Amino acid sequence: MARTLFFALHALALLGLYAAGLDSLFTWLLFLALLGTFALGLADLAQTEHSLRRNFPLFARARWVAEHLRPFVRQYLLESDMDGAPLNRMFRSIVYQRAKGDLDSVPFGTRVDTDREGYEWIGHSIAALNMNDLDRNPRVRVGGPDCARPYDASILNISAMSFGALSANAVRALNKGASIGGFYQNTGEGGLSDYHRAYGGDLTWQIGTGYFGCRNPDGSFSPERFADTAALDAVRMIEVKLSQGAKPGHGGILPASKNDEVIARIRGVEPHTEVVSPSAHTAFDSPRGLLEFVARLRTLAGGKPVGFKLCVGRQSEFIAICKAMVETGIKPDFITVDGGEGGTGAAPLEYSNSVGMPLRDGLAFVVDCLIGFGLRDDIRVIASGKLITAFHLAKVLALGADLCNSARGMMLALGCVQSLVCNTNRCPTGVTTQDPRLTRGLDVEDKGERVARYHHETVHALLDIVSSAGLRAPGELNRSHIYRRVDPERVARYDALYPYPGVGDFLRHPAQGPYAPFIEEANSDCFLPRSYVFAGEA
Repeated sequence: MARTLFFALHALALLGLYAAGLDSLFTWLLFLALLGTFALGLADLAQTEHSLRRNFPLFARARWVAEHLRPFVRQYLLESDMDGAPLNRMFRSIVYQRAKGDLDSVPFGTRVDTDREGYEWIGHSIAALNMNDLDRNPRVRVGGPDCARPYDASILNISAMSFGALSANAVRALNKGASIGGFYQNTGEGGLSDYHRAYGGDLTWQIGTGYFGCRNPDGSFSPERFADTAALDAVRMIEVKLSQGAKPGHGGILPASKNDEVIARIRGVEPHTEVVSPSAHTAFDSPRGLLEFVARLRTLAGGKPVGFKLCVGRQSEFIAICKAMVETGIKPDFITVDGGEGGTGAAPLEYSNSVGMPLRDGLAFVVDCLIGFGLRDDIRVIASGKLITAFHLAKVLALGADLCNSARGMMLALGCVQSLVCNTNRCPTGVTTQDPRLTRGLDVEDKGERVARYHHETVHALLDIVSSAGLRAPGELNRSHIYRRVDPERVARYDALYPYPGVGDFLRHPAQGPYAPFIEEANSDCFLPRSYVFAGEA
């Protein structure tokens, strides 16, 4: 039926135009257009890849047009302020407003359903303080007892995003914002590029499993190359990436087609070759080995802070690292906890949705372990996840984080419109593409100012919340300050949902409490558990 209709309509239209006379430019153009659609339909009939196009020539193409337009129609015409994922319009709008310096207040009360399960709020104080009495530029010192050159970090910073994943202009604009605002930019595991140094902003240099920028030709770690880069003044901290929230436990491949001369020089690889990032590190294979690697990097870096980043997977593996810290006396200067919700990195659907512990649970677990093993005072904890507003920062600080990293918030400040084509090289705003026709639309000077303004306004809003809670600094937030509706009738504070352990509780033998099975499993000589503990096992 569809094929008959296709031929009949085109035959009638073409014969009608011919009979009417092709004596004007308009009729000739219409005649040629019909010939074109007729040829397209014949091509649909001849192909064998798509059944819809073969059975419904030309008409079935409307499906692909609708699929292409669907995200844009939803975002711009159908979404409410509370809809949209991974970030709804309300959160995207607050970033744009603060980045531009526009009015960021909202009229007529909240649009959030305060009765829904999961709604959260902070308890204010009748004895609220004047925000002007607080330190307007709160800093946190990162550097434990073995760190010779500690770093005073801002409370909010730019999370890990590599050049290659981001365009050169995006990286440069982020560095300009970091320089203006006095916060750091994490390089991501793709290496420290010239663009990361464009404006002299502070950097956290991330070292991943590919050791980009500090690798030998065979892909192993190069101490000499590491020491040369770590000596740069802009490098203030070094972060060893064990895993990331977007795809924890998953390696990566840089195709030869994307490995041009610029990327190859930055990463220390041969251009136009396929480069594999393993799923795990080759410089160490145990918790003790990890800590020895951290100590080695700290020495090679001249005493700068060195830490590691992970998305929590099996709890016993992180406890094994804590046990190794107690046994060896070697401690990282910081630990970055990433949430399994996924981030700016493109990943398989299953990894984004179903692999790795979410940030709130992972962060509370890591902080509890550090307290339980008596390690908390010497190690700073950095929360990295879907942190957009000041309340997002307040929640993770209350759970136990010392600092916060944001990637998606900073991308929105650059002008990202959440078109969700980051992995296609077609980003319309020039943020996540290497296409020069698109990247030139991102003005580095303007967007750098916006990143700095977003940072400043968000920290300002955090201090406003902190003063309303009667506190003098963000570091005074704790789990008793945040409330969560757990069902329509019940509300619980974070300290009830995530009760603090006592200092040193996890050092007792035999282990007690809900973490006892994980403590028993943990082996400081191996990441894998000593034995698998099953319910009902004697």
